[in-house]
Amino acid sequence: MHQLTRLFDVIPHQLKNYSKQDMLAAKEQGAWKTYSTEDVASIIQRFSSGLLQLGIGGTALTPESQDKVAIISHNRPEWILADLACQQVGAVLVPIYPTISEPELVYVLNDAEARTLFVDNLDLYEKVQSQRDKLPALKEIYSFERIAGVKHWMDILAAASTTDVARIEAIKNTITADTLVTLIYTSGTTGTPKGVMLSHGNIMSNVEACAAYLPVNENARALSFLPLNHIFERMVTYVYLSAGVSVYYAENMESISDNLKEVKPNIFTTVPRLLEKVYEKIMARGLALTGVQRAIFFWAVELGKQYEVNKQQGPWYNLQLAIARRLVFSKWKEALGGQLECIVTGAAACQVRLLKIFTAAGISLLEGYGLTETSPVIAVNRKEEKDRMFGTVGPAISNVEVKLADDGEILVKGPNVTMGYYKNPKLTAETIQDGWFHTGDIGTLVQNKFLKITDRKKELFKTSGGKFVAPQPIENKFKESPYIEQIMVVGADRKFTGALIVPNFSNLKEWARSQNVPFPSKEEALRDPKVKALYKQAVDKYNQFFNHIEQVKKFELMPGEWTVGGGELTPTLKLKRKAIENKYQSAIEHIYA
Repeated sequence: MHQLTRLFDVIPHQLKNYSKQDMLAAKEQGAWKTYSTEDVASIIQRFSSGLLQLGIGGTALTPESQDKVAIISHNRPEWILADLACQQVGAVLVPIYPTISEPELVYVLNDAEARTLFVDNLDLYEKVQSQRDKLPALKEIYSFERIAGVKHWMDILAAASTTDVARIEAIKNTITADTLVTLIYTSGTTGTPKGVMLSHGNIMSNVEACAAYLPVNENARALSFLPLNHIFERMVTYVYLSAGVSVYYAENMESISDNLKEVKPNIFTTVPRLLEKVYEKIMARGLALTGVQRAIFFWAVELGKQYEVNKQQGPWYNLQLAIARRLVFSKWKEALGGQLECIVTGAAACQVRLLKIFTAAGISLLEGYGLTETSPVIAVNRKEEKDRMFGTVGPAISNVEVKLADDGEILVKGPNVTMGYYKNPKLTAETIQDGWFHTGDIGTLVQNKFLKITDRKKELFKTSGGKFVAPQPIENKFKESPYIEQIMVVGADRKFTGALIVPNFSNLKEWARSQNVPFPSKEEALRDPKVKALYKQAVDKYNQFFNHIEQVKKFELMPGEWTVGGGELTPTLKLKRKAIENKYQSAIEHIYA
């Protein structure tokens, strides 16, 4: 794979080595529509020419002078086609989350000075249109779905000229590994979005390192549903394309389980929140069983929780596991399409019990770690068991160096480290010192090899007694309770640690029914003394894993789930702590009243 230095090099590479009938695929009007490698190559060529005809692109290849093209769309083949077309003409793609707030949308489009914008559908078009008077740089909007009165992306292809072939080649020849390819604004959990500049070489170095660790080849299929505007899914897409893996786009988050059965993927990437939901669905099915079947189901789950990698558990355990795989776990695998070899998870910490149970079920769950600024992967657990350890994010990838600062902050050096923050040299200089990128995460190295993230530097807080508390490990442990859906630990400058808890309402309803506890509404149920006692019991159970300072002394139950739309979660489903603190100030005050 060494000959690939720029992202668009994956196209001739795939054409030459494993031209496919289903390079990309998506559902249209209920049926899968596939794009062959030849289709993709020809569309991108016309698309690139059409962009040139519109005056987008050229050989002025400094970050400031390159044309910026923004995209707000859910995953679909057109997303990647637009990405590749922009690359070939030297334009820079600026991906934006569909869930972005209007003020952030205006900020990002103006900061990037995006002239052209691709939107997915009518809703997103209207979202942008409502702010149009605040967007002086934006000249044109094109949509992927047909919308009356709005220009369609195919119009760009129609404007293509056969005489542009030489011009496109000339531009491609000026593009190197160091050329800026994308500008990704990270909302982060703090402040104004920052534009992270990533070059072809940044992302390609990650593609090359990660391809070696994944079960990818030209016979494999991947299901894609994590947002492409997140660098993790986009980088992995280029791993797929360079290895000849077919990429199928899920219709939406709700249809994932159906799409898994239709596509039968060998691999997909996810975030822990979605895995938790899959697990909860499986557990709900288990709870619905009766008698012997139910007993066998929960026996298998308990067995899975004891699973270890790199440790012999003896012939008796292995025999039981073989039986559990045949009787119970084989059904889990079927529900995920039956062909799944591995799932890669990132973006937030995954509960160790999920890692153990899925791996015991015969599906390797590989947890990794990285940031937008590192294109993104820094470390990942491998398919090879010797390079895998539960509760860590695995060893650093081959071309990246990791060291720990005196305060435990993780520092990273390698070809994947960002060119810097767009129009913000001061922040770039603060974050990258002597070539070392400061991640803002705190970690340790287990056995001098496996990186373990212990917390976000910014999320550590001090109680009024001056003791430090790391919220993430506490939250992850508490989420093992079937009755806790989401939790945020609080207590900065307070005398003890508290928590806001969002119940798992479907499990709570089941429990209420079995205990004859009335459930007229969520709000009223949460006021019931028996429900409060149930949560007190859960909190006491998990508190024993933590020291006195870290233990949750008091908590408040929240009547609604935290969502991206509600402003409590980032698009990668991490808690927006400041936003939750502000929104639920009165509940927090109640804890400390």
